[in-house]
Amino acid sequence: MATKITDGVKITVETTYQPEYSNPANSHFMFSYKINIENLSDYTVQLMSRHWYIFDSNGTHREVEGEGVIGVQPVLEPGQNHEYVSGCNLKTEMGKMWGTYTFRRLVDEELFEVQIPEFEMLCSFKLN
Repeated sequence: MATKITDGVKITVETTYQPEYSNPANSHFMFSYKINIENLSDYTVQLMSRHWYIFDSNGTHREVEGEGVIGVQPVLEPGQNHEYVSGCNLKTEMGKMWGTYTFRRLVDEELFEVQIPEFEMLCSFKLN
């Protein structure tokens, strides 16, 4: 589990290897990740967009950008949280991701970036 707090927004990430959706013989490894976003600040905030950096252990990388998360742009009042599950496919048995969320403070419309902590994706059979 990886956790990071930026400007009063706490991001926690848990990953799981998905063998039923993977095909190692074809270099296809699927991972899910659960993200919990918690507003620890004194302001109501809205998640506007995401920017991911994804790295395979073979040195290849890609970036993914888009509005919101899984089709929503959640509004979080102080003390509220939002949790979602998404996925990432890699061409290798391990890799890592990190990124940023762009949030908007509703009180003054100010945009700010929240760091998504770096987290590893590792096939369970690599742990033995």
